[in-house]
Amino acid sequence: QVQLVESGGGLVQPGGSLRLSCEASGFTFSSYSMSWFRQAPGKERESVAVISSSGVIRKYADSAKGRFTISRDNAKNTVYLQMSSLKPEDTAVYYCSTILYDNRYWGQGTQVTVSS
Repeated sequence: QVQLVESGGGLVQPGGSLRLSCEASGFTFSSYSMSWFRQAPGKERESVAVISSSGVIRKYADSAKGRFTISRDNAKNTVYLQMSSLKPEDTAVYYCSTILYDNRYWGQGTQVTVSS
């Protein structure tokens, strides 16, 4: 059974940093690309970053470039999203996700609120 469990969200001031974690189980983590998405209130879910199975290839949404870093530790079955220089518009529920056998799986999400 595929499980994705996010953690690390919270309330942070503008300009601050957070590191999100997503622990995966139920599949061979090291064989699959992993992604982070986010969904702000009243908006569609959007892709933030994706990392290849080996971690060599990383791609970011324009909104994340230069501020967010996606990484993974295949020994720990965990993918991370380091976020810095956070802005109020980064406020959203953040989800990790992967695709296995043409099915997309989601975690439960973790809330990130950027506010003074």
